[in-house]
Amino acid sequence: MKYINDYKDGDRVFDIYLCKQKSSAMTKNGKPYDNIVLQDKTGTLDAKIWEPNSAGISDFDVFDYIEVYGEITSFQGALQVNVKRIRLCGEGEYQATDYLPVSRFDITEMFDELLGFVRRIENKYLNELMTAIFVNDEKLAKAFKESSAAKSIHHGFVGGLLEHTLAVVKLCDFYASTYPHLNKDLLISAALCHDIGKVRELSPFPHNDYTDDGQFIGHIVIGSEIIGEKVRKIDGFPPVLAAELKHCILAHHGEFAYGSPKKPAIIEAVALNFADNTDAKLQAFTELLDNGKEAGWQGYSRLFESNIISTRLM
Repeated sequence: MKYINDYKDGDRVFDIYLCKQKSSAMTKNGKPYDNIVLQDKTGTLDAKIWEPNSAGISDFDVFDYIEVYGEITSFQGALQVNVKRIRLCGEGEYQATDYLPVSRFDITEMFDELLGFVRRIENKYLNELMTAIFVNDEKLAKAFKESSAAKSIHHGFVGGLLEHTLAVVKLCDFYASTYPHLNKDLLISAALCHDIGKVRELSPFPHNDYTDDGQFIGHIVIGSEIIGEKVRKIDGFPPVLAAELKHCILAHHGEFAYGSPKKPAIIEAVALNFADNTDAKLQAFTELLDNGKEAGWQGYSRLFESNIISTRLM
């Protein structure tokens, strides 16, 4: 198949893609048309069906796999497909892994590395808690490995939550080796669990959208609830240690304005906030650079509030 990031203006399209979004609209002249967003593992592409009721357009819905025939055009600097025909595809005509964005790293290898940090936790209560989450709860561990870390912005792909968490754990491991006041076992445990609530905040792929709990509660509070659920099953778990761990999760965004119910009150929470923000921002910048088509200035980024430039491509 031809992947979305390989298309250029004037190319013909005749391949199978996932319909990520679909909506109806009207031209200024009152003529109906459909907006759709096509997706594969390399990204998304806007498409227009100017004659949605024609015989060549099969009935299809969001998250269906469709064979698209059309032509790539450029509109206001962005590529889109002028769709001529669409055919609804059946099972066996496509490999789902070709259509879902996925981590560039091996998921099994990343998870094995993460479990290595779990095994090295010396505090028996934190070790038992982390083991309960990442080893004994197979359903939770599976969701954790397959989830994204966000709907957009950074790590929005299969394995994204795992990739982000592992990066944060490694940063925290470095911090703990450099700043002796840090409680390493507490910090590593907090890093392992800081975004665990995202397994309930976001629905699985291909949807990768906010669940009701995600909308009503959010991953920070959900994560604290998961910790509370597991702690209650461990005899003798120190209440203050549980509170410190939950505090790190509740404060890991650092500021009320960024969604944290609490601001950091212990040094481990400060370290976790810095590690989380470092990886999130650097990954977001990396994704902007990876999506850039040309060397030089990439345009204004709302996230960084600046025009950004790719020095790597120059």
